[in-house]
Amino acid sequence: MPLSDLFLTEFDQEMPLTRKTLERIPDDKFSWKPHPKSGSMAWLAGHVAGVPAWLTDTFKLNYFDMAPNGVQMQPPADPKNGKELLETFDKSLAPARAAIAGASDADFFKTWRFLNNGQELFAMPRIAAVRTWVFNHLIHLRGKFTVYLRLNNISVPSIYGPSADEGSI
Repeated sequence: MPLSDLFLTEFDQEMPLTRKTLERIPDDKFSWKPHPKSGSMAWLAGHVAGVPAWLTDTFKLNYFDMAPNGVQMQPPADPKNGKELLETFDKSLAPARAAIAGASDADFFKTWRFLNNGQELFAMPRIAAVRTWVFNHLIHLRGKFTVYLRLNNISVPSIYGPSADEGSI
C-alpha cells in the first residue's frame, strides 16, 4: 500500500471531525479569550482552519521559512465570522488531499526543512513533517479548541468517541 493511501485515510477521517468542531463557534464568541495571554477564539479557530493548507505547501516546497529574506511572516487575519472560517477551511481541503494523493513514497522520504531567514532550524523526512507539523499539530489545536468550546458552554462534538454533550459519534 502506498504511503499516500495511509495518509489519505487519516485525512478523510480527521477533516470532517475538524469541520464539525469548527462549526460550533457562534459569531458572538469570536473575540472571547480564556486568559489575557491566550489567543482569541477566532484566532485559534482560524489557526485550526488554516492547517490543512500546510499539507499543500509541505509537498509543494521542501521547506518552510518563518522569516523569508529577514521579514517575519504575518499570520493570516482572524476570520470575522463562522461563514468565513468554514470557507477558509473548506477551500484548503481539495488541494491538500490532491497533494497527498499525488505524492509518491519517494516524495515522503525527501528532506523537508524548517527555516528562519534562510537558516535551517531543523530538517526531517517529509513523512515526519506531515505527521508532526500538520496532522499532530491539527489534532492538538482542535483539542485545545474543544476546551474553548467547553469553557463557553458550547456543545463539544464527538470526535473519537462520545463527548459529554453527544452520546455517540
